[in-house]
Amino acid sequence: MIDENGENKGIVPIDVALQTAKAAGLDLVEIAASADPPVCKVMDVGKYLFELNKKERLARKSQTKIEIKEIRLRPKTNEHHRMFKVRDARRWLENGMKVKVTIRFRGREVTYPEIALEDLKEIAEDLKDISKIETAPSMEGKSMTLVLAPEKPAVKKPSPAAETPAKPQKEKASVTADQKATASEPEKAAEKSS
Repeated sequence: MIDENGENKGIVPIDVALQTAKAAGLDLVEIAASADPPVCKVMDVGKYLFELNKKERLARKSQTKIEIKEIRLRPKTNEHHRMFKVRDARRWLENGMKVKVTIRFRGREVTYPEIALEDLKEIAEDLKDISKIETAPSMEGKSMTLVLAPEKPAVKKPSPAAETPAKPQKEKASVTADQKATASEPEKAAEKSS
């Protein structure tokens, strides 16, 4: 048995272990049932489960989730419309997301996959400064796909509150009407000369 302080008390009868746990106001938990003799520990189960849940939440929170965005084109998509899609892909890659470029074929277009391959190579060439090809162009049914990954991970932007330092309080000075008039005369002269 292991007591509430983490000290090993050795082999103790179950009745004595339960009394020890009750006296401490805690629970007796069987840790290693398969051991001979079984190992039990005196602890607060609610607190233990709460801390375990808290650690799992922190682990999930710290994980980076990579989102995959998709651009869908056709072999007959003109240059102008393709550049809109490439601009969106560039923005997504700068934000650290992966981009899947899909060119879908209709009807007899599937007999000319070289057109789609050329388009995919041009898109990869346009984005090569901020991305790398993760999956080379490949044919999947009636579509050809290419996956681009960001060259380097996105830098997290600090919160706006952290960027701006606290502004010092300005002292309020009492200004008389004469001082206001003399202060505004140079400004009026500057406006007239402009």
